[in-house]
Amino acid sequence: MASIMARIILHEKLKIADIGGLACSFFGLLFIFKQMLTTQGGFHKAGEPSDMNVNKNNHIYAVLVGLFSSIAGGINCCLIKAAAKASDQPVITVLSFGILASPAAGICTLAFEEFVLPAFYSLFLVLLLGALSFFAEVFLARGLQLEKTSKVSNIQYIEVALSQLWGIGISSIAPSFGQLVGCLLIIISICSTIYSGPDKEIE
Repeated sequence: MASIMARIILHEKLKIADIGGLACSFFGLLFIFKQMLTTQGGFHKAGEPSDMNVNKNNHIYAVLVGLFSSIAGGINCCLIKAAAKASDQPVITVLSFGILASPAAGICTLAFEEFVLPAFYSLFLVLLLGALSFFAEVFLARGLQLEKTSKVSNIQYIEVALSQLWGIGISSIAPSFGQLVGCLLIIISICSTIYSGPDKEIE
């Protein structure tokens, strides 16, 4: 979705190699997601009542929310790229978005959730994950500053592959065929994107 939004908003050209890399990573994600649904989902036994209408409505709601979130995320990548291009320092771009997003997130949290003072361990995790997220956003802004959105979006799929491999490594459960195939497709796609190198486009 970020690549599609960049094609519409920033008029970036999508090459066949970029589309193929994104498609390969996306199919890898589908393999992993299908395996997660098969593992976590259940089936109703014969004769037991099932809330098919409720489940159908929940699925439609989830698809709509996911589609809206994907479009918003794609537009957000375009805004980050435009801001990073306008500034020499990607840190300034990330701080500018943080200054806008933090109060908005705080207002929404206080409006819909009750305020609870976190424990020391939870507060430590929040600070640690916040610092790591900040560095990740800086690297993302720098990547969008140097490369096309399609390539940066494809590299971001490595998060899914690494999380799956980490889960396989720390758990005693044997990895499934779908997980291995999905991780393999994502790694192949990322390696091909890295091997192709930077584009020589004049912007």
